[in-house]
Amino acid sequence: MAYKDLYAGWKADPEGFWMQAAAAIDWDRAPSRAHFDQGPAGEWFADGLVNTCWNAVDRHVEAGRGDQPAIIHDSPITGTTASITYRALRDRVASLAGALRDRGVGKGDRVIIYMPMVPEALEAMLACTRIGAIHSVVFGGFAAHELAVRIDDARPRAIIAASCGLEPGRVVPYKPLLDAAIEGARHKPEFCVILQRDQQPAQLVPGRDFAWDSIQKGVTPADCLPVEGNHPAYVLYTSGTTGQPKGVIRHTAGHLVALAWSMRNIYAIEAGDVFWAASDVGWVVGHSYICYGPLIAGATTIVFEGKPVGTPDAGTFWRVIEDHKAKSFFTAPTAIRAVKREDPKGDFIRRHDLSCLQAVFLAGERADPDTIQWLEDRLHLPVIDHWWQTETGWAIAANPLGIEALPVRKGSPSVPMPGYDVQVLDEAGHPVAPGTLGAIAVRLPLPPGTLPSLWNAEDRFRASYLAHFPGFYETGDAGYVDEDGYLYIMARTDDVINVAGHRLSTGAMEEVLSGHPAVAECAVIGVADSLKGQMPVGFLCLKKGVDTPDAQVVREVVQRVRDQIGPVAAFKLACVVDRLPKTRSGKILRATMVKIADGEEFRMPATIDDPAILDEIATALRGLGYPQG
Repeated sequence: MAYKDLYAGWKADPEGFWMQAAAAIDWDRAPSRAHFDQGPAGEWFADGLVNTCWNAVDRHVEAGRGDQPAIIHDSPITGTTASITYRALRDRVASLAGALRDRGVGKGDRVIIYMPMVPEALEAMLACTRIGAIHSVVFGGFAAHELAVRIDDARPRAIIAASCGLEPGRVVPYKPLLDAAIEGARHKPEFCVILQRDQQPAQLVPGRDFAWDSIQKGVTPADCLPVEGNHPAYVLYTSGTTGQPKGVIRHTAGHLVALAWSMRNIYAIEAGDVFWAASDVGWVVGHSYICYGPLIAGATTIVFEGKPVGTPDAGTFWRVIEDHKAKSFFTAPTAIRAVKREDPKGDFIRRHDLSCLQAVFLAGERADPDTIQWLEDRLHLPVIDHWWQTETGWAIAANPLGIEALPVRKGSPSVPMPGYDVQVLDEAGHPVAPGTLGAIAVRLPLPPGTLPSLWNAEDRFRASYLAHFPGFYETGDAGYVDEDGYLYIMARTDDVINVAGHRLSTGAMEEVLSGHPAVAECAVIGVADSLKGQMPVGFLCLKKGVDTPDAQVVREVVQRVRDQIGPVAAFKLACVVDRLPKTRSGKILRATMVKIADGEEFRMPATIDDPAILDEIATALRGLGYPQG
């Protein structure tokens, strides 16, 4: 069936479409219907009974695939690889789940997981879903204060952590951060489970902390507990604009159905295939496509403890793909830009046999056409941008490789997936014409797998997502749809700037800058200007080996914007910097850069990768005359 027929079929009968998709899941009690008009935004398969861990692990053993690898752990930092079969994974998860159960953790209790990229992180997630506990994964190494905020919001009965994490050239002690967070939190967990890593074992607090191995000695493995379809599988915190984190809830049944559908239809992955998402379990990609999606599909998932460059070089991605025969590879555009900056000619790519690979998928930030073209030219494979959010849990728009490979339009994440009625609206909530920039919204109800609300914050959920455009979910992204229905995400709504009355997309300017042969990566922000309201400022990171003077590159990119967007952009200011400030997932912290430029107070983003970069940005802005006055 072609994409257009499938999408039209969903629109004509959404209930029938999702009930048919639900047949891919093992139910203890099948739901009576798909959509339930309850809660602030509706719920899916609410009266079914189902278990996530059964669908991700046990059923594959029962189907005779117990000896197939479920998880491959590849750690270039430690120089080790390991493989865990589905049967071994079932036994390990059931044992940990039994240990949690024996200490009083049950259905509805929360468990915070604070771990690096090791298989035990996935085992902890699955062990929680096995017994109906609600997990909340916090990025390993997160600052103690931020962890404390999440402890107070989630109120966990237990915390599962590792003694340390590993970064290139250094060990990051997690246990002191965990201890400080518990000390600073008002809520105290009843106990902690600590995975002792050889690189730095931790001191355990008597009576509160238990080692991973010792707590499991002599326990009876736990069976899978069926839960209601609308029982939360997890809560994942995403940064809010107020600095207070927002706890995105993921209901069990919709999550299972949506991920099963997406693995087959978007990523073209079947049981037995190898899938690699180069993310972290602390982010939504790690939840959906390192842990749950591949395992629900019966595929093998790769858990990677390393970096795109520096562990040991810019060829590590291609080495992992070759070694483990990955069929689909999913990473962030910023990771590819880092690789491209270190290896602009793609020499490392040519050293590896990548015949196993069918496609590369990009998400997390807008994929600029130049980066896609660079990778396409060297891999000779589809490089597919797709767009989704922590809140949605899976793609809003994608090129559905498992249905049909649509023509790629660089700069576009392609077309809306079934379940998403995407509209581009003006400020008053009216649809705009094709090609016109506007706010991107999704008509309610959202599909299965998306957030039904925020943890302990239904009013905030309504205010953040539903109030601005009644009847729609507001994505917070701005863009347009072309005549053929392809979607273009140009910026966060906040990044659409107003220059002398003209609404301009910073994403469009970044696209022009990244097309310059010397530019590896860039960002454009809108800064306050006394004459024009806002002015665009560009930040450029250059490729390795570029010998063109910085001033010449700046002159050339300014001229490129004038030629390709026009004088209306008023793009006159740019500077070369070594690095851009980013979150650990690779998102550029544009809003923080704007506050520095405008001389406003700002709170250090909890997810920032390296705070020192902000000082470099402030110095560059002062050189350009900002903040004004």
